[in-house]
Amino acid sequence: MATWIGVPPWQWAVFIVVILFFLALDLGVFHRKAHVVGFREALAWTSLWVTLSLLFGFLIAPRMVEGWTHQETVEYITGYLVELSLSMDNVFVIAMIFSYFRVPPQYQHRVLFWGILGALVMRGIMIAAGAALVKKFLWTLYVFGAFLVVTGIKMLFSRQEGVHPERNPVIRAARRWFPVTPDYVGQQFFARWNGRRAITPLMLVLLMVETTDLIFAVDSIPAIFGITTKPFIVFTSNVFAILGLRSLYFVLANLINLFRYLKTGLSVVLVFIGVKMLVDPHGQPARWWQYDLPTTTALLVVATILSGSILASLIHGLWERRASPKASASSPPGQTDS
Repeated sequence: MATWIGVPPWQWAVFIVVILFFLALDLGVFHRKAHVVGFREALAWTSLWVTLSLLFGFLIAPRMVEGWTHQETVEYITGYLVELSLSMDNVFVIAMIFSYFRVPPQYQHRVLFWGILGALVMRGIMIAAGAALVKKFLWTLYVFGAFLVVTGIKMLFSRQEGVHPERNPVIRAARRWFPVTPDYVGQQFFARWNGRRAITPLMLVLLMVETTDLIFAVDSIPAIFGITTKPFIVFTSNVFAILGLRSLYFVLANLINLFRYLKTGLSVVLVFIGVKMLVDPHGQPARWWQYDLPTTTALLVVATILSGSILASLIHGLWERRASPKASASSPPGQTDS
């Protein structure tokens, strides 16, 4: 009798087929023609994906997976929240990539669609490899924990760098193997140029988005293993977080300045999860320095950190807007900024 730990292959297949159906519906029906995704449309899609994600955790998975309990629901929601919040940092980097390459707004959704499809494949491979590694060598969870603590501290004190395609080995290889058209050719990734098959700047943007997500996955995959080591929960929470990334980008792209302290909050979350992994006995007899922190408590801590950082960002932005007119009013007549 299969338990949730051994989710039957057909249930994995059903989940993947349903996700692919939604993706095909998205690109083939709702976004078949290139157009600028407005704020209201993006907000509607974001609300839809968040609703589907929550419905899966609270209603669908408990009926779909044998042995699914309240504990699994809490782990799924916590993992989804962690992955979604880490994806928000990815959104800001994607915004810089689009700005650097001057991607026309009507082509951005296509890049995000194929970028996220590639991200799902890459993350699926990484999750499978990580789950197999943890199952065989439990001590790798402590390595993941130490890695997250170091990464969180580095993120806290590092500055946001610009986009540097010349440093990206994938971009350098693509330019070496293929000629690049001087301009965008509609929303095509490949085109004929000077009698040769060439890639367009849109393909370079796609490669930048893919490699950027790979870098973010190196942080986010260990983070979800800090919440649960159950492969089905790790995979499904990642999938729903990534699926909402496209619409989330169009919601947040113009609001980047309102999330001044989000990166700080994400840094603290990574450190917290890393410490949790280091002190967790992971099902073994607890030693004097170990403590089994309930997943419900971890969920509350993560939610508090993220909501606190967002609230602090909004308060700071409101304070700046109120202070700006006062600063302008106090300037001497005729004085202008140089």
